[in-house]
Amino acid sequence: MLTLEQEQLIIQQILNGDKEQYALIVKEYQSNVVNLCYKLVGNKLDIEEVTQQVFVELYTALPRFRHDSRLSTFIYRITVNIVSKMLKHEKRFVSIEYESPNDDYQNSREDEVMKEEQIRKLRQAIGLLKQEQRTALVLYTFKDLSYNDIAEVMQVSLAKVESLIFRARKNLQKLMTT
Repeated sequence: MLTLEQEQLIIQQILNGDKEQYALIVKEYQSNVVNLCYKLVGNKLDIEEVTQQVFVELYTALPRFRHDSRLSTFIYRITVNIVSKMLKHEKRFVSIEYESPNDDYQNSREDEVMKEEQIRKLRQAIGLLKQEQRTALVLYTFKDLSYNDIAEVMQVSLAKVESLIFRARKNLQKLMTT
């Protein structure tokens, strides 16, 4: 992980015309962008396209980066915006794919089937959440961002983030019990 000082130096070099330094940014953050896209849209075919769009947009947006937050937060904001635009344009159901955690003990086949069904139901329920709720929940749960960072990424108030995550959890509870 790059330090804040390294990020600032690399960004300044890019802005001064050293385009080769941009490869360091892509290498450092590409897996994070892919992971976030996967959690938000769950469709492997869209992830490559979205990831490319994110890094093209980032390159053109670097002059606007104010260094008042981490570059990763700025990249997450770009990613969320691009995913939001894509979902609005396509207006489609989002199928979320999450890997199931590995257990240290051997479950019976019946337990495995029940667990797989719960995971399938959870994926479907997350996919049915409103886009803003899903985004806030994914950033909080899977990216471990603070509420403040989520507010910055989503460009909403802290109160709205709290509300979105609260509503997402409540809606997931409802969806999982039906």
